[in-house]
Amino acid sequence: MSEPSTAPARPRVVIIGGGFGGLAAARALADEDVSITLLDRANHHLFQPLLYQVAMAGLSPADIAVPIRTVLRHQPNVRVLLADVQGLDLIARHAVIDDGSYVEFEYLIVAAGAKTNFFGREDALGRHALGLKTVDEALDIRRRVLCAFEAAERANDEAVRRRLLTFVVIGGGATGVELAGALSDLSRTVLSDDFRAIDPGEARVLLLERAERLLPGFDPRLAVKALEQLRELGVQVQLGSAVDRITERGVLIGSELTPAATVIWTAGVCGNELGGALSVELDGSGRVPVRPDLSIAGFPNVFVIGDLARFVPEGGTAPLPGLAPVAAQQGRHAAKNVLRRIRDRPSESFRYVDKGAMATIGRSRAVAQALGGRLRLTGLLAWLAWLFVHIWFLIDFRNRVSVLLNWFWSYIAYRRGARLITGDRPWELAEKLAAPPPSSRTTDVAAPK
Repeated sequence: MSEPSTAPARPRVVIIGGGFGGLAAARALADEDVSITLLDRANHHLFQPLLYQVAMAGLSPADIAVPIRTVLRHQPNVRVLLADVQGLDLIARHAVIDDGSYVEFEYLIVAAGAKTNFFGREDALGRHALGLKTVDEALDIRRRVLCAFEAAERANDEAVRRRLLTFVVIGGGATGVELAGALSDLSRTVLSDDFRAIDPGEARVLLLERAERLLPGFDPRLAVKALEQLRELGVQVQLGSAVDRITERGVLIGSELTPAATVIWTAGVCGNELGGALSVELDGSGRVPVRPDLSIAGFPNVFVIGDLARFVPEGGTAPLPGLAPVAAQQGRHAAKNVLRRIRDRPSESFRYVDKGAMATIGRSRAVAQALGGRLRLTGLLAWLAWLFVHIWFLIDFRNRVSVLLNWFWSYIAYRRGARLITGDRPWELAEKLAAPPPSSRTTDVAAPK
């Protein structure tokens, strides 16, 4: 009869979130003697920087997403669970998931990401605007945009057509700039020969930004270049424009109404609601303040990374932005500190290596900066650099090949193969978009621009 095993149990590491940060942490622990459980609401890793391409019918969801189990299939020390984390007990050291069961841990890495932020004004801004953080939201945008063109083709009233062919993007950060440029490309080139009663090129794309410049975080000269390139594409950019209300009729800035059937919100994100379960005071954007080693106060075994973390670099005044490179570097560093704690060694402070930032502005147009802003690129060269970097960082090799071929074909032929209106009864959505919106309160009524 064999003796019972007396080998100590492997340290249990729970990772919440299968985004860039969570996957980077799991991979960094691949060859270590730890037991990892990765929890995520979705079964796939999403390459969010290209999500707007799905929304604009440039790519299909499968081009920018890959199953988490596939990514980690050769890592036997990882167990992946499709689960929604309902709560955390940091004292008892367990996570509570949707079926009420506990997932216990000695070390916790929270990489739960961010969600769309309407700044506490969901009723005034969020009811009639489309966000862009998930595949489902991207498909909703694609469906709404394509149905707007279909409804315009059927409409007989010119005012109705103008409203249907007005697309408003709110937020002048990288996502808003990229969406506005892609919308202009879609209407002016991709759909140019597809309709008979309307000219898609006459669609109005309006980009609204509250600040006096685009692309905060970029070199101001690149922001000016981005503005010039957007205007070359026919995008109407309004800076210093704060939106007061979004209704079924359109967008209100002060008392002035811009009639529009499609409004897309990219003006802000806030931390995932899971941050509220971490026993610390959140900042104004719902992010979790973290210590220099990425742990939270009072719990040296709990690390928060990525979009959910508020990390201010040493000597800095502003937190790091919610970018994929930040999350990935923090994920690897958190894993390193987990190993140091397992080995009774002090954790190390995180230092971010800024490899630059870039944003694409339609076909053959982009802006990019690197080397602390000393290297600046615009136009076709920046677009090619953007293309290479994004394809290089796609998780799965098959996705890299697929995306490259799709983009090459779109570039030379002005065609996009993902222009599918999915979901049941799309003609009903087109009919709803074309119908006169219900009368608003008198405070919402203003003369169209």
